[in-house]
Amino acid sequence: MFSAGAESLLHQAREIQEEELKKFCSRISKLLQTEDLGPDTVDSLQRLFLIISATKYHRRLEKTCIDLLQATLSLPACPEQLQVLCTAILREMSPCDSLSLAWDHTQNSRQLSLVASVLLAQGDRNEEVRAVGQGVLRALESRQPEGPSFRHLLPVMAKVVVLSPGTLQEDQTTLLSKRLVDWLRYASLQQGFPHSGSFFSTPRARQPGPITEVDGAVATDFFTVLSTGHRFTEDQWLNVQGFSMLRAWLLHSGPEGPGALDTDDGSEQEGSMLSVISATSSAGRLLPPRERLREVAFEYCQRLIEQSNRRESPTQAQAPRLHPPAMQGALRKGDSDLQKACLVEAVLVLDVLCRQDPSFLYRSLSCLKALHGRLQGDPASVRVLLPLARFFLSHGEVAAVDSEAVYRHLFTRIPSEQFHSPMLAFEFIQFCRDNLHLFAGHLSTLRLSFPNLFKFLAWNSPPLTSEFVELLPALADAGTALEMLHALLDLPCLTAALDLQLRSLPAPSERPLWDTSLRVPSCLEAFRDPKFQGLFQYLLRPKASGTIERLAPLHQLLQPMASCARVAQCAEAVPTLLQVFFSAVTQVADGALTNQLALLLLGRSDSLYPAPGYAACVHRVLSSQFLALCKLKPSLVVELARDLLEFLGSVNGLRSRASLVTSVVWAIGEYLSVTYDRRCTVEQINKFFEALEALLFEVTQCRPSATLPSCPPQVVTVLMTTLTKLASRSQDLIPRTSLLLSKMRNLAQSPASSSTHSEEGVEAIRTRATELLTLLKMPSVAQFVFTPSVEMCSPRYHHDANTALPLALRTVSRLVEREAGLLPG
Repeated sequence: MFSAGAESLLHQAREIQEEELKKFCSRISKLLQTEDLGPDTVDSLQRLFLIISATKYHRRLEKTCIDLLQATLSLPACPEQLQVLCTAILREMSPCDSLSLAWDHTQNSRQLSLVASVLLAQGDRNEEVRAVGQGVLRALESRQPEGPSFRHLLPVMAKVVVLSPGTLQEDQTTLLSKRLVDWLRYASLQQGFPHSGSFFSTPRARQPGPITEVDGAVATDFFTVLSTGHRFTEDQWLNVQGFSMLRAWLLHSGPEGPGALDTDDGSEQEGSMLSVISATSSAGRLLPPRERLREVAFEYCQRLIEQSNRRESPTQAQAPRLHPPAMQGALRKGDSDLQKACLVEAVLVLDVLCRQDPSFLYRSLSCLKALHGRLQGDPASVRVLLPLARFFLSHGEVAAVDSEAVYRHLFTRIPSEQFHSPMLAFEFIQFCRDNLHLFAGHLSTLRLSFPNLFKFLAWNSPPLTSEFVELLPALADAGTALEMLHALLDLPCLTAALDLQLRSLPAPSERPLWDTSLRVPSCLEAFRDPKFQGLFQYLLRPKASGTIERLAPLHQLLQPMASCARVAQCAEAVPTLLQVFFSAVTQVADGALTNQLALLLLGRSDSLYPAPGYAACVHRVLSSQFLALCKLKPSLVVELARDLLEFLGSVNGLRSRASLVTSVVWAIGEYLSVTYDRRCTVEQINKFFEALEALLFEVTQCRPSATLPSCPPQVVTVLMTTLTKLASRSQDLIPRTSLLLSKMRNLAQSPASSSTHSEEGVEAIRTRATELLTLLKMPSVAQFVFTPSVEMCSPRYHHDANTALPLALRTVSRLVEREAGLLPG
């Protein structure tokens, strides 16, 4: 959430029109043409960047302005701040046909990195990615002393490797592997020289000291990203950046090239004795560059794991130190955040190494098992457990680890305790989504844990909805489908319960995680009331219980929280997730489950959490899905006849569920026929006819009021159509239906109907009644139209002009027209 001031600035930036933007660009163009690029230029470029980045729509800038931005970026003496601003604006405008940056004529390394970032943002239109990669490699191949140039260009090289893996040739890959070995393993253990001191400073005072560990001890092993000091040398900076690109480079330069690790078919190789032999013999021979890099990467990760167990001493924490900007925040908090981030990356690198060379697996297991045992009881280290679980998931059989215990801890405790962490929520769901192909025998554990996973979704619904759209099909299972559907419908209620759970905990030392402007003392009392503890425990359960509890009492208790922004956001995500759920579950549903799902739709339609607009959106989805279930299993209408009649028995409830009622009535008219189910009898048709006739009478005769709104005309027209369909299948009902339709036509023409429906609605009812009456004048034709055979429903009857259903309807129209003279009087 942005502050009020930031929201105001963003709103102003989005409201700027094209004409204003054009004038502003003209002003910037004049400033960029002056020799003195001062504070006014910086301020104007900052404003321009805000304007073009504040909206998702592509803003258009004048070509003159774009050319001047490129020229300013290419100026050798241009201040760095201006270059960065020009780069940011040009990247935001990419892809852009007006860009014509020249890579070859740029000499300064920092400038090269900025120009490269713009070219990479353009996409690979004219092989810019390859050109940038080759330019960086030429700089790396130069024999210059290792200075700032490499430091600025390494991130560009890492991006090139990801975007275009085939850019590098074999000798270039070997060269960069050698350089990475040097940077990772042989960086200096002395701190960098301080800046020039004052006139009175002494040479002794400016002598650099040794690199230290986090706990203050002097480093006796090689330098890593977790080593500390007042200042860093250039090779130490390269060490840090080399580690940041190490995993991407290993994936690129693996034994079989990019993408070789996507398959998981090395289980036999991992268990072979050759792997153990190669592990013991590689230490005594000179390794090729790629194998040497993997060996150094393994040693680097092992050292990071060892360093992560160190704790900063009180005296070390108080000592002033200078660090790279990326490290300062973490070190001020005792290095814990930096240690965790490095542990995550180290485990991921080890996973890559073990998949590329199984000999590393046997050397990694002991330290990773110890690391997992040390971290699994630390709530602050849960983000490190995800890559560890991924490692055990990939190598579980060979690692001889109780994977089931790892996953139980992962899916039980972490979501229940850390659902409010947005970063962990995203990484956790991404972990589940990306590793579905590895779960295999543990997929049941994942599926049974959906109530806990839904806690992440309920609390972080806007950013996680798209992730769950991909994950939900894997979670949907015939055994838990009904319980999961209930959980999805109750998702806003779960959000409210999680909010109360946080409020009921001891006051946090940091800013509260809930909306402090919302006061809900009555809800908190209900949350603590023993009478409702069972319902709240069921709603907050960690895994599927196999039972279903009706949570209608909680809907009323938690109604005061329906206005909470987090609850409203969650409610907006539910319709999309319901559609994904039904698309997945209908693939595995048998006949019995299909019936149960249909009954659940009907039963839950009047038992939803009262969030504003929530019921209407959900009803639209339920209505479409009910029709999909009927199409999947047409006999559903006959088998659930009693339940459908009961559903249609309440007029008051139907008015608030108009879309679902329309779908149910239409399905009855469409599928209550011997064409779809031989068990359909005339007695059943007569029962449905009587129920629908009574319903039509009630919805058209009752006067609308504040508590009883008018029935939508769509319901009326569908009711008339369904009654006519049923009459065509039981022709004893035709006179009764004709009388009813005549009354409806007369009612639509009366002045009283204008107070109930709009003019369009009245016309729709009158037209439909007239059309149906016309068809009923020829019962055999009506049966042909309303109950076509299976052959008639085939695509041929909709393509062949001689047999199409529209041809039949046109023929019927001509037959029933009095002017044609084919019918008596």
